[in-house]
Amino acid sequence: MGAFRYPIDIGDPQGERYERVDALVDTGATYTTLPASLLRRLGIQPMERSTFTLADERSVELELSIALARIDGRLRPTVVVFAPTEGTFILGAVTLEEFG
Repeated sequence: MGAFRYPIDIGDPQGERYERVDALVDTGATYTTLPASLLRRLGIQPMERSTFTLADERSVELELSIALARIDGRLRPTVVVFAPTEGTFILGAVTLEEFG
C-alpha cells in the first residue's frame, strides 16, 4: 500500500476548538506530528520534551502533548508531537491504533 492522505480534525483537550488537516498516514511514524504553530493556535501547550530518531538517523528533541483527534466522526485523545516546520501533517501509528 502506498502513502496516502486522510482528513482528521485536531482539537484542544477541552474539545472547544478544532482544525481540519489532511495528514499523511505513516505507519512507520510512532506519533501524530503536526506544526507547532497549529497546535499552539488551538491552545495546546507542550507537556514534555522527548528525543526522537528521524529516518536519517539524526536525533532531535521535540515537545509533545495531548490533543483530541476526530476521524470519521469518532473522537479520541492522542499524543501529538510539535513539529518545528510548517507543512508537517503526519498521522502516526499510535493514533491509528487508538481508533482501531
